[in-house]
Amino acid sequence: MKLMKFYKKEFIAVLLVVMLLITGLLDPTAYAAKLKPDRKAPTVPQDLTTITVTSETVTLTWKASTDNIGVTSYDVFMNNMAVGKTSTVSFQVNGLKPTTSYHFYVKARDAAGNLSLQSNTLYVTTEAPATTPTPIPTATLTPVPTATPTPVPTATPTPVPTATPTPVPTATPTPVPTATPTLVPTTTPTPVPTATPTPTPVPTTTPTVIPTPAPTPLPGGTKKIVGYYAAWAAYSGFTPDKLDAGKLTHINYAFANIGGDFKITLGYPDVDPSNISKLNSLKQINPNLKTLIAVGGWSWSGRFSDAALTEETRTIFADSCVDFIVKYGFDGIDIDWEYPVAGGLSTNVRRLEDKYNFTLLMKTLREKLDARGNVDGKHYLLSFSGAAGTWYINNVELKNLQQYTDYANVMTYDIHGSWDTHTDFNAPLYNSSDASPQMKWSVDSSINAWINAGYPKEKLVMGVPFYGYIYKAVTNNNNGLYQTYSGANAISYANIAGNYLNSQTFTRYFHQESMVPWLFDGSNFISYEDEQSIGLKAQYVNTKELGGAMIWELSQDPNRILLNALYNALH
Repeated sequence: MKLMKFYKKEFIAVLLVVMLLITGLLDPTAYAAKLKPDRKAPTVPQDLTTITVTSETVTLTWKASTDNIGVTSYDVFMNNMAVGKTSTVSFQVNGLKPTTSYHFYVKARDAAGNLSLQSNTLYVTTEAPATTPTPIPTATLTPVPTATPTPVPTATPTPVPTATPTPVPTATPTPVPTATPTLVPTTTPTPVPTATPTPTPVPTTTPTVIPTPAPTPLPGGTKKIVGYYAAWAAYSGFTPDKLDAGKLTHINYAFANIGGDFKITLGYPDVDPSNISKLNSLKQINPNLKTLIAVGGWSWSGRFSDAALTEETRTIFADSCVDFIVKYGFDGIDIDWEYPVAGGLSTNVRRLEDKYNFTLLMKTLREKLDARGNVDGKHYLLSFSGAAGTWYINNVELKNLQQYTDYANVMTYDIHGSWDTHTDFNAPLYNSSDASPQMKWSVDSSINAWINAGYPKEKLVMGVPFYGYIYKAVTNNNNGLYQTYSGANAISYANIAGNYLNSQTFTRYFHQESMVPWLFDGSNFISYEDEQSIGLKAQYVNTKELGGAMIWELSQDPNRILLNALYNALH
């Protein structure tokens, strides 16, 4: 009896094993999966862009993600809110408002429910409704007869950071000095922004526009080398007389501020008069040198939207610009509005109408400069600086702006920096084939986007950074590239060359696709430019037949190592 019970138990055990095998519960893979659930997220969706944009819809597309167990869907986010899911690599967002700005990103989801990091953020402004005229119809923007942009005859052309030169008039009242802003040793000044007041229109008479004499072209198609000089550099002893005027075609003096009356004023009244005097003296060394006053910048763009809002405020602003350059001997105006419609400091005033009002502001400036130029018998320059991303291009009218401006400075840097979650390159020349946890964009991507948007390549001046970023407490993997970190800040090339390049603890690496170097010591990652990468960027300017190069910022390379490399490569 006991034996029968034993066999009975054995039979039940065998039967149970058979059933488990049939159901797959004893399959090693399935069993392991139950013990160790998948926690690996899919790769980041790449190259989010638009297919179509209407007044009420935006159709998005992106490159597919990959995953070890398979991507099942994509979550689409608008203004940081989930708005839908799709199993394909495209999605249409409906029910949007006309002429309204939105931003989008996408995350991939796998079968286990793991979400990837977000894709690049895409900024889009919907079209105006078909039944309603555009706030400021593009067709009505009549080009002002202007002479061909005045190239600067210089023996040495070279790319430089964002900005545009303009001839110098003489005589007229000047802006009222404002309080000196706080200095910030980074890529752009960080003066304390003031609250933007409600614009107070003051009607003024618009002078009749009379064609000015055609500017003399640069010999042999010489490339522009536009260098920004930051006024606050004088506080550390690097004054304008220390600049190499022979290797620059244009110098943009940064920055003038905008007052509550919408007139431009000295930004740093304690050093500006001396700086400007020394800047003008450089023309004795290089008679072909052009100097421009750069207006606004990151810290002082808060009043641009109000200044551009009405015909009256645009006229006040433009008249003050002409008065300023006449009084201080500048050759033109460089508008550094950071940024129309969206972006910039959170305290900035911004409107959807900025897209069209920016065009009207530049049109008014062109008319005023030409009217003064007719009196003085010269061509005054008008340029502007713009960001590298498509979000900026979508918020301005490049095709219309080109008819009023001599050239544009494209800020092809800060593509990656301290705001990212992983280490990356400040200004990669090209996109790489690397797997990256964050958005892929490059200098080349930006230049192509500007050209495709209708801005002529020969009027594009490509930005080159004379600074980099240092990331700290970086994960020691992949030589520090695309790794997490605990803190980062901007660092000048002079600091990099003096304290890191020759350090025994740092190793230099060079990316053969992105065409930029980096340094790593196992914990600190430095993205920067050197003579090799600067030479490759200059070669790109020549091959692409661009207008030249722009430098941000000259005081960050006081020993002229990068400037010499740029100049030599462009020639």
